[in-house]
Amino acid sequence: MKVSGFTIARNVIKYDYPIVEAINSILPICDEVIVAVGKSEDDTLNLIQSINSPKIKVIETVWDESLREGGRVLADETNKAFTATDPQSDWCFYIQGDEVIHEKYLPVIKAAMQEYKNNKNVDGLLFNYTHFYGSYDFVGDSRMWYRKEIRIIKNDKNITSYRDAQGFRKNGNKLNVKQIDASVYHYGWVKNPAAQQAKQQSFNKLWHDDEWMKKNVPDVNEFDYSQIDSVAKFKGTHPQIMQSRISKMNWKFSFDPTKKKMSVKKRILYFIEKTFGWKIGEYKNYKVI
Repeated sequence: MKVSGFTIARNVIKYDYPIVEAINSILPICDEVIVAVGKSEDDTLNLIQSINSPKIKVIETVWDESLREGGRVLADETNKAFTATDPQSDWCFYIQGDEVIHEKYLPVIKAAMQEYKNNKNVDGLLFNYTHFYGSYDFVGDSRMWYRKEIRIIKNDKNITSYRDAQGFRKNGNKLNVKQIDASVYHYGWVKNPAAQQAKQQSFNKLWHDDEWMKKNVPDVNEFDYSQIDSVAKFKGTHPQIMQSRISKMNWKFSFDPTKKKMSVKKRILYFIEKTFGWKIGEYKNYKVI
């Protein structure tokens, strides 16, 4: 069984992405990792090239920022990376620059790829998600966070990145996937407040026009983490590869998990989800088989 990893990167130093940790977290079960490095304002290219592994293969790209609506440029870049994967690979493992896989899940992931490798009805593997927020001690637990997404796909070039690269489709149709007992640890909402605000001001431009930006992204120096509606204490362990980054955390965030900044309707929906596991109206860009 051969596995290709793939990801995209641009301005990852400027916006403090754990891209090195992300790549290294999947490297043990990949035969190669394609990194599409977009022209950056920082030293992103050298950072990626400094990863000490012959498995890393860099392709240099230029982002088409005219693809602004709905974050389509992210899918465009993701497709460039996917296209560059080895045609002989059975599976392709997609990881975003702020996502890390805990080492405890690697045997589970590898076993699932082996089990479904020759099953033509299975297009991909579905992961659970843990979204960290504010610090490494809290996770977002309200309805605003997606619970699952596809991160491993068959090496079928009829599959393409969908919309803003959160998921995938095959010839425009949802993929048939198998749920696996593994989680993606998403750290996109854990960084110094100044870096987080800079990211918001830049990243939202990939989805919205200037008028929307003026109304919805405050012109301030630091992101206000206290605006979150609900968090829970994280009770597990972080990937070993994240320990150095965690030890360097240079800001403070605290929040009372018992406080819920929600309307009555959202409180009811929150209660149903937490009690019965049913997220009413959940968006699912996949078909679990």
